[in-house]
Amino acid sequence: MELIRLEGIDFAYPERPHVFKGLDFSLKKGDRLGILGPNGAGKSTLFLIAMGLLKPGAGSVSLFGKPMLAEKDFQGMRTRLGYCFQDPDDQLFSATVLEDVAFGPLNQGKDKAEVRRLVDNTLKTLGLDGFGPRVTYHLSGGERRLVSLATVLAMQPEALLLDEPTAGLDQETEARLESVLMSSQLSWAIISHDREFLQRTCNTLLHLKNGVLTSLGEGSARAGVV
Repeated sequence: MELIRLEGIDFAYPERPHVFKGLDFSLKKGDRLGILGPNGAGKSTLFLIAMGLLKPGAGSVSLFGKPMLAEKDFQGMRTRLGYCFQDPDDQLFSATVLEDVAFGPLNQGKDKAEVRRLVDNTLKTLGLDGFGPRVTYHLSGGERRLVSLATVLAMQPEALLLDEPTAGLDQETEARLESVLMSSQLSWAIISHDREFLQRTCNTLLHLKNGVLTSLGEGSARAGVV
């Protein structure tokens, strides 16, 4: 099953050269893709287009087999496709960790008891047990990054788009993140400059440069998703 398909994508920021001309990208169920590339190559732009947060000048976007023709089409898909921004401060906006992590499940229509269970379990899984009452902006950079992932995982998505998830993490926290990912059955695409992390967590590595995606071969991970 194809979870994301971008086809023939053209995109340019105002008064700047094209980032993409005719770019194709696909994430299928079972894929665990790692994306490398120089700064400014358009890696984050790729994810923003897939989520409907940027509109391409040409080309098509399909999610879970359905064409995304307008904003309302994307709205129903954003809980199925969990996206973590490169900067966690772009994702966290509530006063406390509990409120941030509960926001998505509450908007999915889950009752408060189920939401509290999801929040508690998700925080515990990420090693953030007891963080619920903590003030978000008082957290360290690594803690905020983990909380931003918790806001996504609490919505029980079918796939993940993670933009530099290990940035600012110490070795112990990165190992915890890796363990959480590898114990899941999710498909994902991860942007990172940490090639070793991608090799451990992804089954295919891609390189984006000059608007072109090329394969770098297989990583060591196997998704085990059927």
